[in-house]
Amino acid sequence: MATKKKAKARTRTSSTTHRARKTVRRATATARSAAATVTAAGKEAMQAAAGLSELIAEASQNTLAANPLIGIQRSDVVAAARSLLGLIAVSPQRATLHLASYIRELTSVVKGDSTLAPDPKDRRFADPAWQSNFIYQRLMRSYLATQKELSGFIASSSASTKEKGRAQFFASLVTDALAPSNWVLGNPAAVRRILDTGGLNLVKGLQNLVHDARHNNMMPSQVDASGFKLGVNMATSAGEVVHRGELFELIQYTPATARVGQRPLIMAPPQVNKFYAVDLSPEKSLVKFNVESGVQFFVISWRNPSARERHWGLEQYVLALDEAVEVTREITGSPDVNMWGSCSGGMTLAAYLGYLTAGGETKVANSAWAVCVLDVQKALEDTTLGLFNSPGAVRAAKSRSRAKGVVEGSEMASMFAWLRPNDLIWNYWVNNYLLGNKPPAFDILAWNNDTTRLPAQFHSDLLDLIEHNPFANPGALEIAGRAIDLTQVKAGAFVIGGITDHITPWKGCYGTARLFGDKATFVLANAGHLQSLINPPGSPKAFFFTAPASVDDPDEWAKLAKRQEGSWWPYWRQWIQERSGAEVDAPQTLGSKAHPPLGAAPGTYVFER
Repeated sequence: MATKKKAKARTRTSSTTHRARKTVRRATATARSAAATVTAAGKEAMQAAAGLSELIAEASQNTLAANPLIGIQRSDVVAAARSLLGLIAVSPQRATLHLASYIRELTSVVKGDSTLAPDPKDRRFADPAWQSNFIYQRLMRSYLATQKELSGFIASSSASTKEKGRAQFFASLVTDALAPSNWVLGNPAAVRRILDTGGLNLVKGLQNLVHDARHNNMMPSQVDASGFKLGVNMATSAGEVVHRGELFELIQYTPATARVGQRPLIMAPPQVNKFYAVDLSPEKSLVKFNVESGVQFFVISWRNPSARERHWGLEQYVLALDEAVEVTREITGSPDVNMWGSCSGGMTLAAYLGYLTAGGETKVANSAWAVCVLDVQKALEDTTLGLFNSPGAVRAAKSRSRAKGVVEGSEMASMFAWLRPNDLIWNYWVNNYLLGNKPPAFDILAWNNDTTRLPAQFHSDLLDLIEHNPFANPGALEIAGRAIDLTQVKAGAFVIGGITDHITPWKGCYGTARLFGDKATFVLANAGHLQSLINPPGSPKAFFFTAPASVDDPDEWAKLAKRQEGSWWPYWRQWIQERSGAEVDAPQTLGSKAHPPLGAAPGTYVFER
C-alpha cells in the first residue's frame, strides 16, 4: 500500500511538473510572441516616424514664401508636351538610338544583370523590398531605365535651353506620376500595411481622399494644422498692435532687456504669406531673438485682401512702409530706422528705399534682406518658374487676376505644387491615401498652409517687376512720381541666402547684395528657403559662409568666404547691435500717446482668412 501511495504521489508530482513546464513554455512562447509584436510595432512606429520626419523635411524645403506669380496652365503643359514631341521629330535618329539603348537596358533588368540604382536621397525607393524582392527590384529598375533614357535623350538634343527645360518638365511630370511607388500594389510599404491592418489603411486613405476632394481642391493635404492656434502655441511673443491702417497692422514687441538700441528695426514680411514665420514658437522665434538682443523690434502684419481691395498695388504698399516708418519714429523718438525685407516684402522695401532716395529723404539707415532676389530676370534662369515666363503667359496671368480681383493663395499653392510634384504631391499621395496616415502636424507646414491672397494690381505690378527688372535697370520704375534707382541708395545691407534654396537661388540673393555695393554683407546658410531664415542656435549641423559682397561673380565670392559653424543668428546679432545706435532705457510701456496700444500681438489682421 505504501509503495502504491508513493507511486501515485510520484505520478501526481510528475504530472504537476509536466503541466508546470508546459505552462512555462506557453508563457514563454506568449512572451516571445508579445515581444516580437512589440518589437515589430516599435520598428514600424520608428519607420513611420522616420518617414514622417523626411516628409516634413522635404515639405519644409518647399514652402510657399515665393509664390509662382505667373502660374502654370493646361496650355503650358500642352506646350511642354509639344516641346518633347518636337525633340523627337527634329532628331529621329537620336531618338532611335536612345530607344535601342532603352530596350537593351530593359533586357538587362529582366535578366537581373542591370546595375541601375536610385539616388540615395530618393525616399520613394528607401524600403528594403525594392532591393531584396525579385519583382519590386525589376519594377524599380524598369522605372529608373525609363527616366534615365528619357532624360538622356532630352539632354543630348540640340534644342534651346528653354525648350529642353520644358521637355524635361513634361517628362518628369509624367514619369513622377507613373512611379510604381505611387500605386497600391507597386508600393511594398502599402502592401504590408494592407496585410497588417486587414485593409483598414485603404479605408482611412479613402476617407482622406474624400476630405481633400471636398476641402483641399483635390490636392493631398500637407499638414494636420488642427493642433496649432495663433496666440496660443504659435505667434506667442509679447507685444501690442500700435497702429492699424487699411493695409497693415504694426506690432511693437515687448523689450526683453533693460537697455535697448535707440534705432528700431522694422520687418516687412512677404505679402504672399502671413508674418508669423518669424514667430512660430519660442525656441525658433526670430522675434524673441531680436528683443533678447536689445533690438527695438516692430513687425508689419499685412491685411489679407479681398476683391474689394483689387486696386492695392506696389505703390500703395510702398507708401504703407512709409506710414509704418513714421509711426515707429514717433514712438521711439529715433530720427531713422533699420528695416528688414523678405521675398516680396524685400521687393517692396527696395522700391521704398529708392523712393526715399529720389526724394532726398534719409529715414532708413540700414537694411536686411532675407531670401530676396531683386535682379529677377537673372534668377529666373535657374528656376522652373522661368520656363513658362513669356509675354503671353504674363498677359494671361494679369487678365485672370483682374477678372477675379485677387489671386487666391490656394490657387498659387496648387500651381507651385505641380512645379515640384514629387515633393509636394506624390509624397502626400502615398502617405495619406496608400498608407492611410494623417498628414504631419508641423508648425512650418501649418504656417505655409495659412495662405493669403494677392490683390490684382499688386500681382500685376510684381509681374511687371519680373518683365522690366527695374531694380537692376535704374529708372524703369516710378513710385508716386519718383524714379527708382537703387544704385543711389546708401543704406548698409545684410543679405541672407540658402545653399539649397531652389525658390530664390542663393546666387540670385548674392546679386541683391551686389546692388548695395562692396561693403554689403552676404551670409550663405546651409539650408533651404525658409530654413535659412528660421535658423536658431543649437543645431549641430548648422554652418554658414560670410564675407563682404566685394566681387561680381558669386562663385568667386564663395572661394573668398569664411565658413563659420552654427547658426548665423549670433552673427546677425552683432551686425544689428552695431547699427542700432546708442543704448537707452527700454520703454516701460508700448506705443505712445499718439499711437496707444490697440490690442495684444499677434493682432487681428493675421486671423483674417
